[in-house]
Amino acid sequence: MKGVTGLADAVLRYTDRRYTVPGFPITNLGDLTKAEMVINEKTALEYALGDSISRRRAAVIIKNVGVNACADPLLQATAQGLIGGVVLVAGDDPDSIGSQTAQDSRYYGELAELPVIEPDENTCYAAVESALEASEKFSRVAILRLTPQILDAEIASHIVPRRDRKGRLSERTWTMNGRITAAEQLYREMFAWSDKSLLNTWNGEPAGAGAAPGNTRIVTVHPLPGRAGEIRDIREFGRTFVRDHRGLRPPFPKERPEAMEDRGYYRTFCVDCPFRPMMNILRERGLKLICDAGCSVLGMTPPYELGVASYGMGASIAVAAQSTGVALIGDYALLHSGLNALIDVYEKRRALLCIVMKNNCTAMTGRQPVCDPIPYLSWADPVICRAEDEGVLEEELVAGDGPRTVVVEGECPEGSHHETVEC
Repeated sequence: MKGVTGLADAVLRYTDRRYTVPGFPITNLGDLTKAEMVINEKTALEYALGDSISRRRAAVIIKNVGVNACADPLLQATAQGLIGGVVLVAGDDPDSIGSQTAQDSRYYGELAELPVIEPDENTCYAAVESALEASEKFSRVAILRLTPQILDAEIASHIVPRRDRKGRLSERTWTMNGRITAAEQLYREMFAWSDKSLLNTWNGEPAGAGAAPGNTRIVTVHPLPGRAGEIRDIREFGRTFVRDHRGLRPPFPKERPEAMEDRGYYRTFCVDCPFRPMMNILRERGLKLICDAGCSVLGMTPPYELGVASYGMGASIAVAAQSTGVALIGDYALLHSGLNALIDVYEKRRALLCIVMKNNCTAMTGRQPVCDPIPYLSWADPVICRAEDEGVLEEELVAGDGPRTVVVEGECPEGSHHETVEC
């Protein structure tokens, strides 16, 4: 069978949800998997991360330049972690047949410390399942790199069983430094995984990466198996990624992940923060939030500890729409990169309570002024209320069967700063 047909069957077998933004060379793959078309690649990955939190496996099928659009949550997920497997199916176009660039997606594996698998004709089914298993084992997104050569090739239908595992979210008690340390510990383990992978076959020179011809076939292209360093003649489609990454070593081990208790303190909202009454209401109701960047991320720390996860700027909306159903986001993050996701959520009538903290500034970075988001939300028919009006907040901070946006307005007092509390 054709590679695109077999890979579509594999994606359908081993995932629960599929999302796509079409483009050469993966448009047909998205069609064959009946993947949901999403407003942009970033939102698609955020939906998939929401599925992961809900213990569903998900695939995001996009072309090479689309990987750029989801770079922020892609890298954030490495430190934040995930539960159900997420595979980013990257359609690379090494010869720029239908693309504005010949970008090679394998480099994102190095940048974000991700497992990258590039199947050959005999490993298409096993490669999809292995990518999802690796995502769960190492608690981060995995990349499945596909080129026109494998999509157009005749492949073997070696079907393998589905073996769901369970990843982990980063510990709330860890500092950001601690989360990165824990993620790098898992990255170190990834090198042994690649060394032992049965996806690779070793038959001497030359070696082909993915679908490139060779006696030896290298399928786990990041991190590379150690034996790849012995091969002089490497053949691959795209840039010389495999050739240049032979001998790559894992990072040096560090001490155990730093916890807030080790550091001696945690940070929370300012003492005179106008949004504290809102946070108290959310805590009393026991709502589970997906937090964004900015002050909303403080919903993850004591004394509230309501945040389940945070995948970066503008990410809370789409992640929450497929998991907890409640997103907490600031006005700047909404305008920065959250609006596209909110449009998609409303278009598809997903159940979501989106709470926008409108303080007219970027409080974490020096109180720079922010545009008023309300004129750009008229289509969403938002509820607008004052942060000090607890009676209205009690009424309005409720979820429904569809999307609902509540804008809570408050002013950050001059000279205020986040409260530092000793552990």
